[in-house]
Amino acid sequence: MAVAPLVVRDSVITDGGGQVVEKLAPDCAASRHPAFCRRVHDELTSIDPRLLTRGGLVVATALDPRAQQAAQRAVEAQVRPGDAALSGGFRYDDGFPRARSFQATGYNSFTNCKGENVGDPAHTVVGPGGEDGGAFTTLRSAARAVPNPFFLRLEERVGLCQTVRTAQRLGLARRDGTPLREYETFTLGINEADTVTVAATYATLAAHGLRCAPRAVKEVRDGSGKVLHALAPRCEQVLDAPVADAVTGLLRTGGLGRDAAGLAGRIPDLGSAWYAGYTPDLAAAVSLGFPDESEPRTFPDGSQRRPSTAGRDRPTLTGLTVCGRRYDTVDGTTVPEPIWRASMAEALRGMPKSRFPEPDEARFGGCRLACPQ
Repeated sequence: MAVAPLVVRDSVITDGGGQVVEKLAPDCAASRHPAFCRRVHDELTSIDPRLLTRGGLVVATALDPRAQQAAQRAVEAQVRPGDAALSGGFRYDDGFPRARSFQATGYNSFTNCKGENVGDPAHTVVGPGGEDGGAFTTLRSAARAVPNPFFLRLEERVGLCQTVRTAQRLGLARRDGTPLREYETFTLGINEADTVTVAATYATLAAHGLRCAPRAVKEVRDGSGKVLHALAPRCEQVLDAPVADAVTGLLRTGGLGRDAAGLAGRIPDLGSAWYAGYTPDLAAAVSLGFPDESEPRTFPDGSQRRPSTAGRDRPTLTGLTVCGRRYDTVDGTTVPEPIWRASMAEALRGMPKSRFPEPDEARFGGCRLACPQ
């Protein structure tokens, strides 16, 4: 497709339709989309750091202004200014007796990918539910209730390293670029990841196991329209399609008027709550928490400083009033999920209602490895 030359003095960012969004500023303090701006900066820096200071460039991005505006409106309405088990042979109705808590039986209950025993028999994880024993929790029911003790038992059964490797194949990575932390509470969300990374892991499931690296910048052109850098999608089949579709079958949810799947979550220390999900055409994630006070801040004079956190406890999502409503505890279903639903519904309005493939019940239905007694 021919691209009409766009002659500019300042470098600009354009959206997916070729419309200018804003100037490419040296920093993102004045950007209308600061998070997206920072991602563009990061990607341009990885291509060539000089692109941020060179004038007359057109940076074509994948920004969808309609989806972006829908997300912003959904946030403002609510807040004023991986599954490795199915690959290992588990079926939908395999599970464990419901438990109120989980405690590793020994140090060798969990082994990381270096072969080190990292189980902690002195640590107890408590979650909602009945008393120990009694009712049975299955993969099918746990995907809706998200009980922490169940997922720790499942991780213990499947293996910590296998769980970590599956998460990595789906695209999960830490926000700070360091390796994933491999401890028994891995499945409870101890690794800090940004929302784009989380949304991309769910997009892998929507794409039947095909993982494509998330990318904001599609190409960089000069003022005459000449393409200087064209960035092709980087995709890889990381999970068998039937397994990915079986996970989707577990996560399917209603409320959008079309096929959708999603999962709510909350990190163990109550520092943030999440909701992430997808339709066959779009994936998104919502995180509610507090700014990372350890991150350096850019001040008006251009300097960067890290605020002092000495003597301050990390805030938690307890006892909060959000948009005029009081919450004793905020989890993924209270604020993040309504934001996700509202933004997805508006972003997908008018689009065809694609369908998820039905999971292979002959392969994944019933139980086989851990059936109720």
